Amino acid sequence: MLVKVYGAAVQGLNAIPVTIEVNASRGIKFYLVGLPDNAVKESHERIVAAIENSGFDFPSRQIVVNMAPADLRKEGSGYDLPLAIGVLAAAEKIRADKLSKYMLCGELSLDGSLQPIRGALPIAIKAREEGYEGLIVPEQNVREAAVVNRLKVYGVKNIKQVIDFLNDTDSLQVTEIDTRRDFFERQNNFEYDFADVKGQEHVKRAIEVAAAGGHNLIMIGPPGSGKSMMAKRIPSILPPLSLGESLETTQIHSVAGKLNSDSSLIAVRPFRAPHHTISQVALCGGGSNPQPGEISLAHNGVLFADELPEFSRSVLEVLRQPLEDRTINISRAKYSISYPCSFMFVASMNPCPCGYYNHPTKACVCSPGQIQRYLNKISGPLLDRIDLQIEITPLSFDELSRTAPGESSATIRERVVRARRIQEERYAHAHSTHCNAQMNSKQIREYAQPDAEGLEMLRSAMNRLQLSARAYDRILRVARTIADLEGSTHIQTHHLAEAIGYRNLDRSNWGE
Repeated sequence: MLVKVYGAAVQGLNAIPVTIEVNASRGIKFYLVGLPDNAVKESHERIVAAIENSGFDFPSRQIVVNMAPADLRKEGSGYDLPLAIGVLAAAEKIRADKLSKYMLCGELSLDGSLQPIRGALPIAIKAREEGYEGLIVPEQNVREAAVVNRLKVYGVKNIKQVIDFLNDTDSLQVTEIDTRRDFFERQNNFEYDFADVKGQEHVKRAIEVAAAGGHNLIMIGPPGSGKSMMAKRIPSILPPLSLGESLETTQIHSVAGKLNSDSSLIAVRPFRAPHHTISQVALCGGGSNPQPGEISLAHNGVLFADELPEFSRSVLEVLRQPLEDRTINISRAKYSISYPCSFMFVASMNPCPCGYYNHPTKACVCSPGQIQRYLNKISGPLLDRIDLQIEITPLSFDELSRTAPGESSATIRERVVRARRIQEERYAHAHSTHCNAQMNSKQIREYAQPDAEGLEMLRSAMNRLQLSARAYDRILRVARTIADLEGSTHIQTHHLAEAIGYRNLDRSNWGE
């Protein structure tokens, strides 16, 4: 008997329908064709044990399984469930009349229980697009898949529940989630708040400007000055995620297998802080089984690089193109995939190898050559792509001992959201521009053109600091954001002066 069961393969951020054709005839062999990888080939042993431990006999027939389309490589263990159901249906152990209505996916344990899979959300989206009545997934993935409306999503614990459901001897409960209510209830759940940060008002101001315009930021200061502490609080002042942004972000994390079993839509902007030993592939994505990298997991959020000079130079250089294009194209011999990576890049670093150059109380033991070599680990082109460069100095005892809390994240966020609304209205007709950091040259000339006095100030700064053309554009973008925070229509000289002041590392006498 020939039956067809339906599953899906995940490529990039999208799912591709896979038809699993199972034919049972006289004989005893098992054939699996259709370009399966080793994990899929090994499914035979898992399926046999799972079926037998669930109270059924594995068919004593010749089983031929074809996974179509045959030219698409099938990877992972998510095909275990549809393969097992197909084998039982072909041997007439279960009814096959309902198989065409559902898409199935799940990894089988030897006792018949189901293990979670990656990419349940894009599979659910594809199931709805293809017109399936429902989707059957492991219980751990059900909330993630149930985000998709107009699709019946069933979470199951073991294969026996699926068999009983298809034989109409038992029913499954449809999982329904009020996506909007669940999403908006969790939008303000932050672990860290800027109210905990004492002093450092000029740094908090720079972070506010960066958040308001979506600008990249680097903080330079000695150990213990609060760089990492403040970086962790940046998501709490960024504008709330929209439903569209949340769905896109959740899809990336679903494909990477980073979602918890009790989570549905991601409600707060992601904060990713990879260690400085990270490889190029782990940062950008790819691999033999392509997965999103850290820059894509930080999409619509923050990518934090602590101790930036300690990162491999080759790893840092691959950031240059994603920072400009906000998408990463990964091309290999067997595949070509694009992942979105529109993130706010935040970095921190010590001013020298010992960490105490320009420290108010501790002496630096580094020679000028060592300091220069340390700073040169970060290339000029990468620094050009960082809009704000801010120096941090340690707090005095009096500042540390203050009991009064600082300004809360909620208060700062209100100002950031107000500035972002101005930018949304400004770029309402621009498809690829959503904030000031994304302005192109034409938009800079239109919206960020200073007056004659401002141009003269900018010319003087360009000559004195020997800034590049890219740095010129970034100063104007930052000045536009500062003006938006003040509600000013035009860029004024004090906006430009503040923006120029955020180019610390461009100064030849920095730290003196």
